[in-house]
Amino acid sequence: MSLHFIPERRRLLQCGALIGALPAFARAAEPAPLQLVGPWEVSGLAPAASGYMFARLQVAETLMGALDDGTPAPALAERWSTSADGRTWRFVLRPAARFHDDTPVTAEAVVRCLRTAQVVPSLLSGAPIRSMEADGPGEVVIALSEPHGRLPALLAHSSTLVLAPSAFDAQGRVLRIVGSGPYRIAVLSAPQRIETTVFEGYDGPRPAIARVRYLAAGRAETRALMAEAGQADLAYGLDPVSLQRLRSRGKVPIAAVTLPRTAVLKLNAADPALRDLRVRQALSLSIDRAGIARALLRDPELAATQLFPPTLGDWHNAALPPLRHDPQVAAQLLRQAGWHPWPDGLRNAAGQPLRLVLRTFVDRPELPLFATALQEQWRQAGIAVQIAIGNSGDIPLGHRDGSLQLGLGARNYATVPDPSGTLAQDFGPRGGDWGAMGWKSDAVVAALEELTRGTPTAARAAALRGRIAEVLQTELPVIPVVWYRQQVAVSPRVVGVRLDPLERSYRLTEMTWRA
Repeated sequence: MSLHFIPERRRLLQCGALIGALPAFARAAEPAPLQLVGPWEVSGLAPAASGYMFARLQVAETLMGALDDGTPAPALAERWSTSADGRTWRFVLRPAARFHDDTPVTAEAVVRCLRTAQVVPSLLSGAPIRSMEADGPGEVVIALSEPHGRLPALLAHSSTLVLAPSAFDAQGRVLRIVGSGPYRIAVLSAPQRIETTVFEGYDGPRPAIARVRYLAAGRAETRALMAEAGQADLAYGLDPVSLQRLRSRGKVPIAAVTLPRTAVLKLNAADPALRDLRVRQALSLSIDRAGIARALLRDPELAATQLFPPTLGDWHNAALPPLRHDPQVAAQLLRQAGWHPWPDGLRNAAGQPLRLVLRTFVDRPELPLFATALQEQWRQAGIAVQIAIGNSGDIPLGHRDGSLQLGLGARNYATVPDPSGTLAQDFGPRGGDWGAMGWKSDAVVAALEELTRGTPTAARAAALRGRIAEVLQTELPVIPVVWYRQQVAVSPRVVGVRLDPLERSYRLTEMTWRA
């Protein structure tokens, strides 16, 4: 594997140059690689930094996997069990699994990586782990100080990737990516380019596609043009305008899947204007979600009728009364809350105006557009909102110093396959950077505690999830706006593309070339 760093972004012509970098005679002699292009760059070799990239490319594996609905599934561990008291977990490794340096995957190597992944503030550091030990070469035993049903989900997160001992230097830093997946690294040119080839020592079926190239291209328009020009077989992270153009021309098929991500408004429920539930309800009722989804995402089905999108099947509650657009009811609620129309907007009995500041950021380019649409819809309701565009760190900072009124962000509720952990961060006793602020529900806290710490029956877990969704829908500590959909341009020469709603894998091993 070669490793070197490219400091600058490439534009479209340079992207084409990278794709065509091999000599003509070499390209003629070898099967064509599958070319992927996306917005994600390699920011470092440590699993906590860019582990998700190596997991998606099926270069490295985690101890546990997950099905589309988040249910635990085998990965490096082919089976697992728990003790009667839920405090001891035993994971049995695939006996024939090997690293790309042709050494066996051992329990000792797994434990070393998991201990590295425990460093605060990692996700795994939040689990009540008392010890992790290798029991012989093929079994990992994790002892807990208390039951923790989310452990398999944490062990499926990309920050817990298992790498070979040869991947590390004497200080424990990652020098190279030596995984155990069906593909191994051939070239890694951070931050832009990764090339992989089939690992012949993999203990599973041999992939039909032998070589893969991934290229990071920052602009969505560039990625769409590459797909249209045949320079990319799969183009991820496409913008609505490019998608509309590709669909209208009909030359490049589009694959799509709804993601467990929602654009949400975070509200400071301790703010004098927002502590009244009627004001929060009025803000929600003033939002034309279908209009925003239709105009900005070109997809009215992405209007968020509740916090959890349908892809989170265990959490999406079809029985909940949907969030709706009703300006008349919003106006009634504002009057009941003491806000009355003046020539310059709404004011209370003391003459104070209803004026709010909405913070958002450009890391996700659609968010300022959403904010502008919300500002106009609220203006029509008499609510004056100023938009402050900064960076993604401004919202957590405003949460911590108490200055935030409204914050607009995109929250992934399946950062780990089990959303209860993310929800516990957001709606726990003290709220969270991307969740509640100045709001607490004892019912939600208790339900999340039981889900994350206990081992409820399936029926009890479903009831707890339903209760959480109901309280969040009713009390609106955050206001959902739209859901997200991953849409990928797919070359006609590729078949078997099946998108992962949890964005854990590109599922390259399921793809084949069209005959």
